[in-house]
Amino acid sequence: MLIETHAHLDSHKFKRDLDQVLQRAKEAGIEYIFNIGAGERSSQESAALAKQYSQIYATIGVHPHDANEVTGDTLRLFRELAKEEKVRAIGEIGLDYHYDFSPRDVQQRVFRAQLRLAHELKMPVVIHSREADKDTMEILRQEEVDKLGGIMHCFAGDVKMAEECLRLNLKLAFGGVITFDNARSTREVVKAIPLEHLLLETDCPYLTPVPHRGKRNEPAYLRLVAEKMAEIKGVELAEVARVTTKNAKAVYGIK
Repeated sequence: MLIETHAHLDSHKFKRDLDQVLQRAKEAGIEYIFNIGAGERSSQESAALAKQYSQIYATIGVHPHDANEVTGDTLRLFRELAKEEKVRAIGEIGLDYHYDFSPRDVQQRVFRAQLRLAHELKMPVVIHSREADKDTMEILRQEEVDKLGGIMHCFAGDVKMAEECLRLNLKLAFGGVITFDNARSTREVVKAIPLEHLLLETDCPYLTPVPHRGKRNEPAYLRLVAEKMAEIKGVELAEVARVTTKNAKAVYGIK
């Protein structure tokens, strides 16, 4: 069995066939799917999906793209959603300097506010960092993320950054990117870091793994990511499944 640690099934791309998507995931051996909040509406929809489907859990948070939209009401909403049994983390939160859809100072302020909310609620965090690694790591250190634990989603840093994340009590999640021909440096991180610190994700509907690139991604394709990780690590698929499942359940508090 595998655990999908990062999906966006609330996307409009799944509106027509979500039940079939979930059935294919089940057939592919996906035990649980964590649907990731990326804004107020997305977080509400994630919590609703977790109520509706037994295999789905939820996180709540505002993606850095939408940091401009965060108000005190946002944090009050998250405090209420966090009371739901199947809401398990604050995320995805962080910094994205690739698009700068929200000003960087606003992104940083909102990132800190959500980390502090996680401390208040005693919840782990799911971190997004794109072309902002220096500032991301500085904020994580200053806001004592090591006391929270959590996940560096779609990890794209180098081995040195990966080791710093481990010291901060963060697991590293990898998805379809590790199957891409041009992702040699990311595969080097997967090879260098012990399996006990790694997680599997798809980030669906994005970052579809080979051989399905160009199509909509979905949780069933997590098996392709697991197979590639097993190849990189030189271990059996069953070992990747066992260890990453244990890691995911530990991070998200699943018994």
